[in-house]
Amino acid sequence: MNAQLAAILQALLVTLLWSTSWVLIKFGLAGIPPLTFAGLRYFLAFIALALYAAVIWRGKGRPHLTVRDWVLLAVYGLLFYAITQGLQFLGLALLPAITFSLLLNFTAPLVALLAIPLIGEIPRPAQWLGIGIFLVGVGIYFYPAIVPAGPARGLFVAFLTVLGASLSAVLGRAVNRRPGLDAMTITVVSMGIGSTALLAWGLIAEPWPALGVGQWLNIIWLALANTALAFTLWNHTLRTLTAAQSSIINNTMLVQIAVLAWLFLGERPGAGEWLGMGVVLVGVLLVNLPPRRTLQDPPAL
Repeated sequence: MNAQLAAILQALLVTLLWSTSWVLIKFGLAGIPPLTFAGLRYFLAFIALALYAAVIWRGKGRPHLTVRDWVLLAVYGLLFYAITQGLQFLGLALLPAITFSLLLNFTAPLVALLAIPLIGEIPRPAQWLGIGIFLVGVGIYFYPAIVPAGPARGLFVAFLTVLGASLSAVLGRAVNRRPGLDAMTITVVSMGIGSTALLAWGLIAEPWPALGVGQWLNIIWLALANTALAFTLWNHTLRTLTAAQSSIINNTMLVQIAVLAWLFLGERPGAGEWLGMGVVLVGVLLVNLPPRRTLQDPPAL
């Protein structure tokens, strides 16, 4: 199995874990304020990863980070975890999951556009076609409810989430291409900085909830499996996949969430929704087809 295919399969595994998060988050939001919920999830994940990394670093030594590395990882952590993930939890509390899912799918074309001037990754014509087909599939899936309805505050939060997710995808790709930085180091340092800021944001802005056993189990599972494991794997895939590829794979969660809802919640998709999901998968396939010739890697930050 070549590195490209392995990275695609790992990224799909991560998106499957993240798709299950939507169900668990909606359940948890019934009794936990969104920012505190997100902060606890990511801070506990950071603690688990830091303990694991300490064992690894004891054997082979801690990585030596430059000042530029620290700055980039701090910006990445604050943008990706504190801002984007915090806004995602807040958005799920303000809007229906299906509406929020629709809006987040617009990260794919925005990432492709931002990656051109910021990190020099220019999608191939087949990839632009794949992104277009992907968006057509999204439109078919949600038709006739193309224009989402929801409170103005929720829609504004969704817009900020799309922008944050897009910038995070591009910056994450650039950071993961820096020589000397492995996926574990990137995840531990960036998540440590971002999750600390996110938890502080939640503790300042929201009252502390009375958490039961079920809520703690929910948070712990999200922290260990859907965060510590998933984000380490995701950062590893960013060393191989372009920003556009990663973004479009991430958006296959549209299909995965629909299938999970059908299997576990009894929400059976209609014929139009199945057609839309099929078109989405065609778009994903086109974006991730290997090029006919090897392209020069984009410059690392």
